Amino acid sequence: MIDVILCGSGGKMGKFIAAAIKDDPELQIVAGVDKVNNGESFPVFSSFNEITVKADLIIDFSNPILLDDILKYATENKLALVLATTGFSDAQTEKIKSASKEIPLFFTFNMSIGVNLICSLAKKAAAVLGNDFDIEIIEKHHNQKIDAPSGTAIMLANAVNDVFDDKMKYEYDRHSKRQKRSKNEIGMHSVRGGTIVGEHDVIFAGKDEVITLSHAAHSKEVFATGAVKAAKFINKKPAGLYDMNSILDFG
Repeated sequence: MIDVILCGSGGKMGKFIAAAIKDDPELQIVAGVDKVNNGESFPVFSSFNEITVKADLIIDFSNPILLDDILKYATENKLALVLATTGFSDAQTEKIKSASKEIPLFFTFNMSIGVNLICSLAKKAAAVLGNDFDIEIIEKHHNQKIDAPSGTAIMLANAVNDVFDDKMKYEYDRHSKRQKRSKNEIGMHSVRGGTIVGEHDVIFAGKDEVITLSHAAHSKEVFATGAVKAAKFINKKPAGLYDMNSILDFG
């Protein structure tokens, strides 16, 4: 049995994670970390300093401001970590990479298996289509999402940009410019409204044809399923940085 500390247990994703783990024979939640306690069936601590139980692994679906506390606790106690929170800064991402030298750390901008497949397909499409197609990314989320563009949109852009040796620049604010689109850019567009869980389109626009790769999540449950899969995968792995490509063979 894998003993899990769930950071962000009082949030919406925390509930989905708890539900996904409840009937899983390989995992059990032994503690939560959150300012809110909604009467969970496990003890909930308001900070990592207060935790009094032992665990094998941390699943985090909370807020970027908690990153330092999470990494400190995980590295000091040599716990595997599934980091599913989004909105990290470049400096925080470097801290994550540094921590992975000490513990097994699973980090991705999106826990959905489908999104990670789209990411792989976008990378292949960019390699085949080359500079003959303009690339635009559109992401849509609910009206409560704070960060923009989404971490997933950045993940998709980074995957495509890797094909071009990171020579593409990201254009977030085209409306303020009065000039033609350059060839070395990836357009990034954010939509916020209603209760949209998450939709992402990668558009390859060429001469007389357009190719669009799309993914739509209709429930946050898909992210919980991915997090549970990641937890099972990373448990007892050696120190290192892992992601969905480590689990799934996309070719």
